Amino acid sequence: MAGKRKGGPSIAMAEAEDNVFDEGVEDIPQVEPSTKEFDFTKYRVANKTETKTLELDGAYFNVTVKPLSWSRRNQILSKAMAWDADGGTKFNGDVYVRECLKEMVIDAPWGKTSELFLISIDERLGGVLETLVPQAFGSDAIEEVDTLKDG
Repeated sequence: MAGKRKGGPSIAMAEAEDNVFDEGVEDIPQVEPSTKEFDFTKYRVANKTETKTLELDGAYFNVTVKPLSWSRRNQILSKAMAWDADGGTKFNGDVYVRECLKEMVIDAPWGKTSELFLISIDERLGGVLETLVPQAFGSDAIEEVDTLKDG
């Protein structure tokens, strides 16, 4: 029993098993560290508000909005998605826009932007307010859907 360890595989067998993982693996190039230091503070949502002037039928009015964080936008997107029994999803744009406006608009001529207010306005004012809402999905998603319909 020379050359074998008691209770374990031989050294030759262990070396052969190690080589299995090396087969077909290309050398991964090493990335040089950046000379510029990463500054995460550039990517934080500012805790400041912005006043936007909107126009409707020749009349101008100001609304004060705060930016949505990446996380909050994703929470609202999740709330606007519904899953069916087959694992498919449906997106409710109405829920997305209303939730974003309630979160973003913090001062306006009508006071608090509430659910009651939003269901009471017509499409003219709703359309103007909708311009404040960030796109739910990137423009690539729309192009892909159009491509699928054509093909």
